[in-house]
Amino acid sequence: MIEELDARGLRCPLPVLKARKRLKALEPGTQLRVIADDPAAVIDVPHFCNEQGHILESQGEEENALVFVIRKAS
Repeated sequence: MIEELDARGLRCPLPVLKARKRLKALEPGTQLRVIADDPAAVIDVPHFCNEQGHILESQGEEENALVFVIRKAS
């Protein structure tokens, strides 16, 4: 199951803070797809995953937005 978080229009650090809050409510192993248009997200999201132990499964661009797929750590 993949949850989705649309963080377009939010600036640093809000996309990561919203992702953290959403991930807390999810079961381990669940994927969260984060869509953001803040250029800082390219640095912030991978750093957040690394610090929290979550797995950044993919990172790319789609329709002028950055898209990250994060798997919640167990």
